Amino acid sequence: MKTIHYIALTLLIIGAINWGLIGLFDFNLVSMLVGEMRMIENIVYVLVALSGLWAITFYQRLDEDRV
Repeated sequence: MKTIHYIALTLLIIGAINWGLIGLFDFNLVSMLVGEMRMIENIVYVLVALSGLWAITFYQRLDEDRV
């Protein structure tokens, strides 16, 4: 389970950096890395979104650590 947390956090960091680059410089890092492979780009975006949904469960874990 710990591996899933690391994968989710890594994908969330990639997504956050990508959004920051898009907002600041209008530069899409994911598009640049995968090139013309639109399907792979969409898969990366879906994986980032799923990681965000998985990260919602981190709030419950934070509450459990506080008890």
